[in-house]
Amino acid sequence: MSRFDFTPYRRSTVGFDHLFDLLENQARKNSGENYPPFNIERRGEDNYRITLAVAGFKSDDIEVTAQQNLLTVVGKKNDPESNDGDMLHMGIANRGFERRFELADFVFVQNADLADGLLVIDLIREVPDAMKPKKITINGQAALEVVKDDQADAA
Repeated sequence: MSRFDFTPYRRSTVGFDHLFDLLENQARKNSGENYPPFNIERRGEDNYRITLAVAGFKSDDIEVTAQQNLLTVVGKKNDPESNDGDMLHMGIANRGFERRFELADFVFVQNADLADGLLVIDLIREVPDAMKPKKITINGQAALEVVKDDQADAA
């Protein structure tokens, strides 16, 4: 496992310790974990989609939990289906899993759907108006207004 050194950034930034710690911890935790496979897709400026390949799991076997800044997907397989014959080869994974995703501030789960062995979780970022930048007038002559991002509109 290669480790990225954040020391030069830690020396020249203030208040980003949490972000650097988060990145280092994620690299350490996920170094060997690759089940179930998943994709993370950006579908718009404020829309994201996580797709997990969960073949063999039913909706009752999967629990999706969203907390502040954390999305947890847990799959628990019930007892293996009883077969009348002897299993000669077992190549289909039949084990439980827990997959965690750290979410940025103001990112919420919008929808979750399971179809054709794929669990699709749609996420949306909703920044409250109180947190958006506001134009401040000098001497308080006019009311505050939300600053429009002209670069985002042009894209």
